[in-house]
Amino acid sequence: MSDVVIRSLDLAEIDMLIGWAKAEGWNPGLADAAPFQAADPEGFIGCFVDGQMAAGISAIRYGSDFGFIGLYIAHPDFRGLGYGRRVWDAGMAHLKNRTIGLDGVPEQLANYRSMGFVPDYETFRWSGPLEGKTDPDICSLEDIDPISLIAFDAECFAERRAAFLQAWLALPRQTKVLIRDGAICGYAVARQCHEGYKIGSLFAADTGAATTLILACAAEVEGQLIHIDVPADQARFSAVLEGHGFERGFQTTRMYRGTPPSFETACVFGVTTLELG
Repeated sequence: MSDVVIRSLDLAEIDMLIGWAKAEGWNPGLADAAPFQAADPEGFIGCFVDGQMAAGISAIRYGSDFGFIGLYIAHPDFRGLGYGRRVWDAGMAHLKNRTIGLDGVPEQLANYRSMGFVPDYETFRWSGPLEGKTDPDICSLEDIDPISLIAFDAECFAERRAAFLQAWLALPRQTKVLIRDGAICGYAVARQCHEGYKIGSLFAADTGAATTLILACAAEVEGQLIHIDVPADQARFSAVLEGHGFERGFQTTRMYRGTPPSFETACVFGVTTLELG
């Protein structure tokens, strides 16, 4: 009989799970493991069979009331054997008594519905090269009070996430902050992925601010392909991207089990990550 163990993952094992995501074509970042772990050190869970990781999931606790599911993958050698369901159940237990969010692909929506998740909005990935442009109101991270930036982020996300942001905003990711009249009115993070760069978070006061920020990020990435996951309600920003030659591709649906969190969805122009919300 096989020895089956369910436990939290260490940093190397989180990196392995992210490698599985790459193999699935999800195009994760090149340096995602450490900031992901910072979000919730106990929130990455694996099922091990005779010492070999068979399946994994991220189940991230934010604050006291919210959690997010992602990176739900079984290794191809262990599929169809129930190990994926074991990590799913462990993730749900880790997020017990919380509203839980996830970004589901179309073919899995019925499955998630059957487990109590309700669709909230669609997200589309826009991809393309972009000629960058700097702006005098754009600042780098070292010029900004981090407490103010964490507070701005909390207006656009379900909960405060200071530990995650401290790691996520740092190098090798590039963070750009837009200041107007002495106040933060948006920020964006560009991270190198296996294919091009992803922009996320992109939180901003309006479409103009979001456009300024993505152009500033593009100026840092030397003409490489850019990807950004944009909520469907941001039609004006999507039109800006299309006008720059971006093409719409990969689609997900944000779903919640429990009362949807309350935050300023209008300021979300680019989801932070589909894995962590």
